Amino acid sequence: MTQRYKIVIEYDGTDLLGWQKQLDGPSAQEYLEKAIDGFVQEKVEVYGAGRTDAGVHALAQVAHFDLQKDVDCFRLREAMNAHLRNMGAPVAVLKAEKVAPDFHARYSATGRAYIYRITARRAPLILEKNRSWAVVVPLDVEKMREGAKFLLGHHDFTSFRAVKCQAKSPIKTLDKLDIVQDGENITFFVEARSFLHHQVRNMVGTLKLVGDGHLNPQDIQTILEAKDRTKAGPTAPACGLYLSKIMYD
Repeated sequence: MTQRYKIVIEYDGTDLLGWQKQLDGPSAQEYLEKAIDGFVQEKVEVYGAGRTDAGVHALAQVAHFDLQKDVDCFRLREAMNAHLRNMGAPVAVLKAEKVAPDFHARYSATGRAYIYRITARRAPLILEKNRSWAVVVPLDVEKMREGAKFLLGHHDFTSFRAVKCQAKSPIKTLDKLDIVQDGENITFFVEARSFLHHQVRNMVGTLKLVGDGHLNPQDIQTILEAKDRTKAGPTAPACGLYLSKIMYD
């Protein structure tokens, strides 16, 4: 009889091609599957709660997998991390637990939270390189907050959807979009049940244009209602995006 395990994972996406296994480079999923195989000699598929893109980080990605063996969760976490270290993987397992066989990391999730970080300063980033979007012009955070209000709620987000997005519908409900400033650091806190491909990065890239004066806050409503990706701003760089939490009932 198989046992299903849920793990919470942190990773630095800088040198990863994203969550999903790729033929031409490393991924978080591949590293985890190799770590499990190295410990229990079982080739399993690890299912993640969300597919992060290349360069995107995770503070608390959630995944699940099934094992034929019943393994102590502390030993599982420690052994996986040992194998990940030996591979030089920028991935760590923060927590492991046994769950019911009907738990699914993706389909059981009731919400997802992301953080996006901007550092607004003239000097280049050294310690925060690949951890934040470096913007060299001043940003009006209050105007960005005004624009963000138009995005809250239930909308057709076609204007903020990647061209290659495979979602069946562009209609989503945005539950939270808070913008917090701490000196030169500006952080977006975003929550929804699910997101379109590049939705968060496209919203941030457009709100940045509000902050630097290229757009007015009210333009966000016009862009949203246009349902046209070409009307919105550029896609913000992957380096500033963090998958921060997966919610379950």
